Formats: sequence, structure tokens, C-alpha cells
Amino acid sequence: MSHTAHIPSHRKPRRSASKVVLRSGVAGGVLSTIAVAGAASPANAEPVTTQTIEMPTLTSGLAGDFARSAEATQRVANSLDLRAQQDAAATTAAQTAKKAKAEAERKAEAEAKKKAEAKRAEEARAKAAAAERASRTAERTTLSAPSSSNSGSGSSSGSTVSKVTSQATGSAAAVLAFAQAQLGDAYIMGSTGPNAWDCSALVQAAYRQIGVDLPRVSQDQSTAGTQVSLSNLQPGDILYWGGAGSAYHTAIYAGGGEFIGAQNPSTGVVKKSLDWDPPSGAVRVL
Repeated sequence: MSHTAHIPSHRKPRRSASKVVLRSGVAGGVLSTIAVAGAASPANAEPVTTQTIEMPTLTSGLAGDFARSAEATQRVANSLDLRAQQDAAATTAAQTAKKAKAEAERKAEAEAKKKAEAKRAEEARAKAAAAERASRTAERTTLSAPSSSNSGSGSSSGSTVSKVTSQATGSAAAVLAFAQAQLGDAYIMGSTGPNAWDCSALVQAAYRQIGVDLPRVSQDQSTAGTQVSLSNLQPGDILYWGGAGSAYHTAIYAGGGEFIGAQNPSTGVVKKSLDWDPPSGAVRVL
């Protein structure tokens, strides 16, 4: 017998086949198992060896990271959408402001044109009124010339005009020339010309021709100059009715015992004798 007859052989049988099975699980700490089985020939079977390997586990922390990432992405999207809305609103507001500015400029230009046209129309009316007054003055002068030549007394209108002209000189003559040019104009309370007057407006306008700026109302005009006696009147003196400082009517002394004034709605601007309506007093400005 061989000396090795009772020694077990250390030679491993040859594997005829192998099989690997992989099973994996996720969440909750599931373990993955790998089983390796080797089947030898029926005569030399070898025990199956099993090896267990623990695989990484997806924990709740990773799921939280995914959630936070999704939330951050949504915030970015919302921010971009809000910025787009703000840009659109700013563009709309700028367009609206531009249209409003253009409309305001158009209205301002139209208003300026309207005012310019009104001013030109007023200037044209003033020129026409001045021309009409000049024409009336020329007609009165022409009509008064024969009367003054045919009359030996001072009772006619022509001789009165000549007498007034000869007595008034310098600034007084200019004041009376303006007042006489308004003879026949209407009397309207509060009117200041050019075709209708009240008493103090006519006096004020006449003196404005020589650069003298009188007060607007009769009460103030009755104290605007030096008080003079009615027996010592000069052409151009301001006559007043009522008390000094409380007068209710004013007119201009024309010389020759007459005055020119805007008397009342029934007479308009007239030249009358002092006897027709005696004044209360007079002031001298010139």
C-alpha cells in the first residue's frame, strides 16, 4: 500500500459552471446580496459559498436636497417672471407718459395760437375804433368850420370848438382832443372803451394820453390833484360832483363854461354847459 493512500487529496475539483446572482434593494436600509454558487460535477460537488455586501442606502437627507434644489429652481423662475412683468409695466408707463406729454404740448401750442389770434383781433378792433374816432373828429371839424365863419357870436357849436381849441394848450389840449373824439359814444357802467365808457373811465383814458395815470374811480379822482375854485377853472381841470373824496361823478372842463363827460345811459358822452349840471368842485392835475 502506498504511504499516501490514506491522505485526502488537496486537489480542488474543476468548476464546470458558475452562477452569479445580484439582488439589490433601495430605501429603508435594504441589503444587497450576491450569491455565487459553483456546481461541480456530480461526483465532486463543492459547497456553495455565499457572500453578503451592503449597498449604499438613499436616505431622507438626499431626498431633502432634491426638494431644496427644486424649490430654489422655482424661486429663480418666479423671480425671472416677476422681473419680466416689471419691465413690461415700466415700458407701458413710459409710453403712457410720452403720450401724455405730447398731448400737453399740443394743447399748450393750441392755446398759445388761440391767445395770439385773440390779441391780433383785439388790436385790429382797437385800430378800427381809433380810425372811426378820427373820422368822427374830422367830420365834426369840417361841420364846425362854416358855423364859426357864419356866426359872429360864441353861441354856435363851431365857435365853441374853436374857443376851446384856442384856450387849451399843451397837455390840456391833448387831453381835450381825446375826450372830444369820444363824443357820441355810449355810457355803460364799468366800461373802459373804446366805444363805451363810464364817467371816470373816460377821464382816466384822456389823461393817459399824456402819461398821467389817474385813479380808476370818481372818489379817488376828486382828490387826485390840487383843489381849485370853480371861478378859476382852466381847460383840462377835473370836475367832480359830490364831496371831495366821496364824489359820484367826474368830467373834464373844456373851457368856455363847458365840460365833456360820460354822463348817463340816456345821453352817453356829451359836451354840456356848467349850467346844465353844476359841479361841486374841481381839481387841477396839470
